Amino acid sequence: MVPKDLRGLSLVNLVRCVSSERNETTNSGVSGFPCVLPLGAAASLRAHTTSSPRPGRTHWAEATTPADDDIQDYHRSWSCCMMAAPPGSPSAQAAEAPLSQPGEQTVEMGSVSAKQGPGIMASNKEVSRTGRLSFCTKVCYGFGGIPNQVASSAIAFYLQLFLLDVAQIPAAYVSLVLFGGKVSGAAADPVAGFFINRSRRRGSGRLMPWMLGCTPFIALAYFFLWFLPPFTSLRGLWYTTFYCLFQAMATFFQVPYTALTMLLTPSPTERDSATAYRMTMEMVGTLMGATVHGFIVSGAHRSNHCVDTELPVPAAISPDATRLYSIAAAVVVVTYHVCSGLLCLGVKEQPDPSASASGQGLGFLAGLGLTARHPPYLKLVVSFLFISTAVQVEQSYLVLFCTHASRLQDHVQNLVLIILVSAVLSTPLWEWVLQRFGKRTPAFGIFMMVPFAILLAAVPTAPVAYVVAFVSGVSTAVSLLLPWSILPDVVDDFQLQHRHGPGLETIFYASYVFFTKLSGAGALGISTLSLQFAGYKAGACKQAEEVVVTLKVLIGAVPTCMILAGLCILMVGPTPKVPSQDTSLQLSLRR
Repeated sequence: MVPKDLRGLSLVNLVRCVSSERNETTNSGVSGFPCVLPLGAAASLRAHTTSSPRPGRTHWAEATTPADDDIQDYHRSWSCCMMAAPPGSPSAQAAEAPLSQPGEQTVEMGSVSAKQGPGIMASNKEVSRTGRLSFCTKVCYGFGGIPNQVASSAIAFYLQLFLLDVAQIPAAYVSLVLFGGKVSGAAADPVAGFFINRSRRRGSGRLMPWMLGCTPFIALAYFFLWFLPPFTSLRGLWYTTFYCLFQAMATFFQVPYTALTMLLTPSPTERDSATAYRMTMEMVGTLMGATVHGFIVSGAHRSNHCVDTELPVPAAISPDATRLYSIAAAVVVVTYHVCSGLLCLGVKEQPDPSASASGQGLGFLAGLGLTARHPPYLKLVVSFLFISTAVQVEQSYLVLFCTHASRLQDHVQNLVLIILVSAVLSTPLWEWVLQRFGKRTPAFGIFMMVPFAILLAAVPTAPVAYVVAFVSGVSTAVSLLLPWSILPDVVDDFQLQHRHGPGLETIFYASYVFFTKLSGAGALGISTLSLQFAGYKAGACKQAEEVVVTLKVLIGAVPTCMILAGLCILMVGPTPKVPSQDTSLQLSLRR
């Protein structure tokens, strides 16, 4: 006997509802068979199906009593009902309305009721389809990382040499310049995270305006960093000011740029792919910075510029040195504007889903406290504090080592080129290893740098130096790629355990960069100060033997100890796993 409330309904719809009711008793569900009925019909159908259950099946009332904190089939059942009817039909409109609102005339059968805003839910297929990034988007996103890497590469390899031998600033002041700049960049990270976290979405997004607004100031500060002022007494203050300004502005560009990874797509696979594109393009930028800058200024550091190499006195600077460094700086300035324009034109920042779902975002200090207590994040930060600092020390003192601690000054450009080319070419290989073997195995690639760094310090000959340069480039690639590939998984792991508002991704990225920069500032400041204690003389053709020994320690023993410490910390405990497709859907719903 068909109840009165069920008469007049479509036979197909009725069969689907009955199937949904009975399949719910076994927790199997009928994916893709939606059911949205008037309230009275739903009650009649439930009473009709539960009054005479089929043999061997659990009663409906007994099978649908999940705990509030264990709603297992919520996402599946809602996705089912969202496909109930063509858009615009009464059933579809009923499915889109929250069930808990008063005056509602439809219910969702075969699912657990929950209050959700319309448009937040999506099926696995929808997430997979909308999460795809085009090749053009990935390439343009990668272009955004080029200018900072071009500038950072030139600074890492040549700034110390420029300050010591061209500007002829004492080593103690150079250590203050480097330390002050790094601290300025590190301090700007939480400040950038705070302001970006509180900023509202504009026409081009929430993160993009920050990158575009910082570009002119970065370019200006970078140009004057390589400019030789006519006065000599305040040169230390000049370079400290512009280096601090450059590091701060570059941070306000880099923090939203790296955090943009989380707002490109909800798909972890596509985020990893975009990260690989970014790292590859950043490697290209690193290659461009060191190579182009090196070839332009090579005339200022030729091996025959000293008349008598036995006299430890300042040598005459090439008349074209100032002009060459200014030209090299102008090239980087143009790169900033071109790449920022391509980033803005080719990448569309997706709206932050958590902004509409959660309203007011989590405060920066509260979010920073939560992230600092997250064990996977702590392990990532501490381990790569040591590893990234080792890479920075290796890069910063390579040119000084080749110039003053060995007879490799004529091979500097070739060695730098080999390091960067091998890093660029090996990045796709390491990305394949990450996808194929997980994110623990590639960490052993960083270890390859250890024996070769010691070998270069012990046997500083040209053949050994070229082999060490190649291996160092391969290890540098994985040391740069690995943390940025693990960090999105750490963020996802955190989001699975905590509910939060918009902008927490920025806090993760800003705090990570803050700690790595702070460690680099301390390491570079102390190591440069050690040159002062060893008796380094700015602009001298020949340095004391104590300076040579200090450079060998900085190029060999210091990076070795830091890499070993970082790898030991990284290998302890499990690493965050890449979220599955279902987990990705859950994260996109929670944001």
